[in-house]
Amino acid sequence: MTVLIIDNENGIRETLKEMLQRRRGGTLTIEEADGVQTGLAKIASVRPDIVLLDVEMNDGTGFDLMNRVEDPCFQLIFITAYNQYAVQAFRVSAIDYLLKPIDPAALDAALDRAQGKINNQSLQNQLNILLQQFSGKNQAPGQIVLKDIDKTYFVRIEDILYCEAEGSYTKFYISNSEPIFVSRNLRSYEELLAPAGFIRTHHSCLVNPAKIRIYDRKTDCGTLVLEGGYTIPVSQRKKDFVIQFLEGR
Repeated sequence: MTVLIIDNENGIRETLKEMLQRRRGGTLTIEEADGVQTGLAKIASVRPDIVLLDVEMNDGTGFDLMNRVEDPCFQLIFITAYNQYAVQAFRVSAIDYLLKPIDPAALDAALDRAQGKINNQSLQNQLNILLQQFSGKNQAPGQIVLKDIDKTYFVRIEDILYCEAEGSYTKFYISNSEPIFVSRNLRSYEELLAPAGFIRTHHSCLVNPAKIRIYDRKTDCGTLVLEGGYTIPVSQRKKDFVIQFLEGR
């Protein structure tokens, strides 16, 4: 397996090489480049399995580089300094990322995920969603990428009915589709979907308000009935918020 590190900071490249060598020993080929131009040349010449790509470099960005790669057939892990909006964009597109300074455990986990998906051909579509996010920072995402064990799904936000917490997993209910289980907790999706207007009605439910058809007051706290007949509980703590929200829309 070949890993290509593209980062303009020599110290970062050396740190990543040391981490990779300790983890994989002689089973891994490590290549490196220091910018957009050298990175493109290396991708063409060594055909890496995994690329660790810095966001900000001296001769452009990692996004500039990826815009010039036709039909990428490698797994991509971005390297970035912390930025809340950038992190949200990575999460929406389900493209992996590492925050500087690099944590060895986070690197190991990202490599394990990437190695298990080397033959996955969905990267170009994920990149399109990522770049859409960066081209409209004040806009809610139009699409989100969801991954289960076997598949990658490209889901329109407007088609999501609601999300339900199941332990550390989240179950997505989608119009005219089977539910999708994703191995991330509901809170992380609450942050991602808040710009699209999703509301928490219960500790275990995040609802698309555009899909609400009825607020049924027969129980103490009430129940929401969504498009398709799905019923969603409203908690005592969220009752006043939900009523005010529905009356004000």
